[in-house]
Order: sequence, then structure tokens, then C-alpha cells
Amino acid sequence: MQAVFDGHNDVLLRLWSHAKAGADPVAEFVNGTKDGHIDGPRSLKGGLVGGLCAIYIPSGDLALKQPDENGHYNTPMSTPLERPSSLDIALEFAAIAMRLERAGAWTLCRSTGDIRQSIAEGVFAAVLHMEGCEALDADLVALETFYAAGLRSLGPVWSRHNIFGHGVPFAYPMDPDTGPGLTGPGFDLVRECNRLGILIDLAHITEKGFWDVARTSDQPLIASHSNAHALTPVARNLTDRQMDAIRESKGLAGLNYATTMLRPDGQENALTPLSDMVRHVDYMVERMGIDCVALGSDFDGATIPAEISDAAGNQSLIAALRAAGYGDAELTKICRENWLRVLARAWHEAD
Repeated sequence: MQAVFDGHNDVLLRLWSHAKAGADPVAEFVNGTKDGHIDGPRSLKGGLVGGLCAIYIPSGDLALKQPDENGHYNTPMSTPLERPSSLDIALEFAAIAMRLERAGAWTLCRSTGDIRQSIAEGVFAAVLHMEGCEALDADLVALETFYAAGLRSLGPVWSRHNIFGHGVPFAYPMDPDTGPGLTGPGFDLVRECNRLGILIDLAHITEKGFWDVARTSDQPLIASHSNAHALTPVARNLTDRQMDAIRESKGLAGLNYATTMLRPDGQENALTPLSDMVRHVDYMVERMGIDCVALGSDFDGATIPAEISDAAGNQSLIAALRAAGYGDAELTKICRENWLRVLARAWHEAD
């Protein structure tokens, strides 16, 4: 079994949502549930040893638009969020992450050494990520506090706009050049992340924002859960030119399991074959090289292929990649070592 360190999941969102309804998030993770994708037992069964766990503030007004007669759709961008309520929710997410650590359900990792040790001890290796920075102030005072709490990765925007920049909509077919990029505070955020050692994730930002980060950051370029636009032309996927820049920076793109980002027709349909996932991996490996491709499942945040179903089925993808000709050394890079390499660089552990 290949141990998988995954570049993006929304398990904290599910646990937070259930906690609001009265559930115990620690018991749900430790004992397991039939809901969603990730918990302790299913992660163990599927070889999911850790990953970047997102603090994400829900957009209550966002409703995915149904495709028209041509299969096209363009979901209106969700309304920008207010900072005070966003900060409250972000702190609630962080509190759940800390409760899980105190209970021994996972380890909040702040270094790649922490990740490797946690994996060796058989404990889920969680890294706190912020997906969209609505909880942060323009002066970045709160960033220091979240960093102290363990935040080691962030995406300046989700698919909505905020004070730091502009996100891309959920749309098919559409390229990612949908609007402006970083704002003045967004450039400040990138520079401060470089100073502190917080990874910058480009998964939801506009193409202009991608290039703004590329010319400002000293980190490898990372798109934690994005696929190949040439194969599935949704706005969230990466163009060839973006992938070339990721390769040149020795960064990576993590394969997103969301069916809307895998299928040629861009549709949300769990009956999506694993061959579509292999097709995207093949394309990204050919374009960027084996060192720049990893996994970014979007577990608990998207509709994924039924042949995987949840974290327990993760090895189905590994088997499909093996059948497509990927050997153990290549699979080890895709499954975890590429992530550990770029995290080490972003966290000032390696030159």
C-alpha cells in the first residue's frame, strides 16, 4: 500500500458543520462515520496518512448553476464575506483541529519532520491550511496568531473576491483569465508568507493573480488541487503556460478528484471513470515532469468518482496509476514525497 499525503481536504468543514448540529467532532473523526470522505478508520484503510486540512468559510449564497442545453454553466461568484464573522468561524475551525490533536486523533504538523514522525507513529499528519483569507486583516496582525496556532499554508482567495485578490468562478468552458489579480494587501500577504514560511496556494486565484504571485514570491508555485485545462476546460484548471511556470519553479500541482475538474464535459457526476484521473496525471507528468505532480483530493469538498468513494478507496487510484505504468518510485513521489519537498522549501527547511 502506498502511503498518501494529500494536498487538500475539507474535513474540518464537515466536522464544524456537524458540530453546529450537536455532533462531537472528535468522536466522529476517531470512531468513523458514513458521512463525507475522511475520518480515522477510513484514512487508515485507504493509506491516507495526512494532508493539508482547510479552514474554509462557507458561502451561504453560492448555488452551483445547472448546465444549459450545451452542457455549459457559469455560476455567479458568491458575495464577499465580512471579516468579523469570518474570523469567528476560522477560530472555531482551528479549535476543532486543536481538540483533535489533544485527543491524539491527529498531529498538527509544523515541519516536514513533524509529518514524517507522525506518519511513522501511525497518527494522521494534519497541516493547517486557510482556503481564502477572509479571516485576515489587511495589516496581517491575525496572520501571526494563526501562524502560532500552526497555520503553514494558505490560498489568498477561494472562488470569491476579498481584500487580497480575485478568485475564479465555477464555470465550463472558461479559462482562468477572468479578472484582476492581487490587490495591494495581497502583495503584502505574499511577502509576509515568504518571510514567515507559509506556503502560498494558487488553486482558486485568477490567472492574473497567478502571475502576480509568480513574480513576487520566492517559493515554488503550488496549485494544491487543480488539473489540466487542456483536458477539462473549467476556470479552476491550469493552462499549459501555468504548468510550465510551475515546472520552472520546481513547484507542483495536486490532482483534484472533483469530477467537474476531471471529465471532458466538466459535469458533476460520480460515475466518472478512474481513467479520467489517470489521463490528467499523464498530461501533467508529461508537461511538468514526475517531480511536479501530486495529489490534492478535495475530499469532503467535492463530488468524487464512485470507484474511490471516500478515503478508504484511495488505493483504487494508486492501482489505476500502477496499471498505467507508474512504478513504485514514481508513485512514491506522486503520493507524498513531492509534497514534502515543496513544503520543506516553503517552510525554509531547504534551499
